[in-house]
Amino acid sequence: MRILVVTVVHHPEDARILHRQITALAERGHRIVYAAPFGARGVQPRPGVEGVDLPRAAGRERRAALRAARALLVERGPDADVVLLHDPELLLALPGTMRRWRRGGRAPVTVWDVHEDTAAALTMKRWVPTALRPPLKLAVRAAERLAERHVRLLLAEDAYRERFRRLHPVVPNLTAVPAAPPEPPGADRVVYLGHLSRARGALDLIETARLLAPDVRVDAIGAADVDVRGALTEADREGVLDWHGYLPNDRALALLSGATAGLSLLHDQPNYRHSRPTKVVEYMAHGVPVVTTPNPLAAALVKRHRCGLVVPYGDPAAAAEAVRRLRTDARLRLDAAARGRAAALAELDWAERAAEFTDVLETWAKEAATDRTPPNLGPPPQEPAIHARR
Repeated sequence: MRILVVTVVHHPEDARILHRQITALAERGHRIVYAAPFGARGVQPRPGVEGVDLPRAAGRERRAALRAARALLVERGPDADVVLLHDPELLLALPGTMRRWRRGGRAPVTVWDVHEDTAAALTMKRWVPTALRPPLKLAVRAAERLAERHVRLLLAEDAYRERFRRLHPVVPNLTAVPAAPPEPPGADRVVYLGHLSRARGALDLIETARLLAPDVRVDAIGAADVDVRGALTEADREGVLDWHGYLPNDRALALLSGATAGLSLLHDQPNYRHSRPTKVVEYMAHGVPVVTTPNPLAAALVKRHRCGLVVPYGDPAAAAEAVRRLRTDARLRLDAAARGRAAALAELDWAERAAEFTDVLETWAKEAATDRTPPNLGPPPQEPAIHARR
């Protein structure tokens, strides 16, 4: 297949897009064009993937990115068997584009990969005026229902199914579990992996690091929102923690092994209540005990597999105390690490699910190729099902 993958919001090295989905498609032998904001993020396309540079959509600055994406879809879409879109903003570029594809007699299968609860996420965007959030939320829900009628959907979480009327495949945010046993968790280093923002607990992370210093070092790995960068930079300068900034997923994961604990300090926000934090799965896969706030899916994983500790929302002192408990109780620490890794191998390994993801796209492309009616007018009565084993 020829597959056009497009994002103007996500980092080109995004773990779900590049390290899981594109890698799985490339390993199956498919030809991939990856359009993403390479220049804006200061990275180059990976070998074996044709890269197309697009502007980045950030905050209120989105028009240039959408214009460029629309032009790309018009030009390169007809050459593809599948167009895989990763941002809800890109749906705005489809109505006129799809009509042009049909007039030209070559309409690819168009797929929207639903990463998050977009309507809930709007309530957390500081650049969205408060008065506009309720009507925008209604508009997003209407756009989702419209998209369901005209494109195929992949969902990142089982819980996202409640937002849609039809059954759609779920491609969960799993991770590739290393085959080699990881280094046992030590007693002097804590890690945080993922984007840093107020709602994700960035300021709680800094305070937790202060409470643990100097006995335990905290490695913070990830890009940060503008409003917390100053605090992170200052904490790094003072030696409170080591902020590594954004690292490609493969380099970031290499820093996990041997850590006393992996932190997930999400606040209680609607957008997080139905999502399993990928960082928790990554900690488990690399043999790192988890310390998490009571995000429902994260807490359920930790409690079911006894692979870490759950602490209250917005409580750095409790987070620091949980780390100290793991630090001083070697048996607890080692057992939590072993149970987490065993669960990841048994239930949460992307290597076990990658083929099902590619199978779905291949099935849709074959159906479109043999169907004389225009594609993308609606999904078949029953979609293939992909879901994490429970």
